[in-house]
Amino acid sequence: MSKPNVIIYTDGASRGNPGPGGYGTVLIAGNNRKELSQGYKRTTNNRMELMAVIAGLEALKKDGLHVVIYSDSKYVVDSVEKGWLNTWIATDFKGGKKNKDLWLRFYHLAKKQFLRFVWVKGHADNQHNNRCDQLATEAADSGILIEDEGFESKGG
Repeated sequence: MSKPNVIIYTDGASRGNPGPGGYGTVLIAGNNRKELSQGYKRTTNNRMELMAVIAGLEALKKDGLHVVIYSDSKYVVDSVEKGWLNTWIATDFKGGKKNKDLWLRFYHLAKKQFLRFVWVKGHADNQHNNRCDQLATEAADSGILIEDEGFESKGG
């Protein structure tokens, strides 16, 4: 992959699993930086980890960008980098694979860019990952929470 046009750091949080949750995303492109976050009334940690990635990709204004996504979620990184997601899609998420709604949303966004995922250790010395963690937990605790419709429609 060539030098990235955009770097995205992501993190998700859930107070209880399920429980109130949130995501935090930091996008960096050259000297430009943007922070995103949102809280949800009832969700899971894995859903918020994935929502952080989706929010970052949805914020991109162009297609065909080289994007590196840093996440402390093995669930997200391994699902993409190890090809698990392709298998889940090919089998229509057979066997009760979770978060189909978000994975399909991610998949359609991912096809528009050139993505590479990098796992980073959470709660360590990566300032951008730590900022995402702060954004995610603040969003989860904010009291300004929206419905995670994909989670709620499954009956929690």
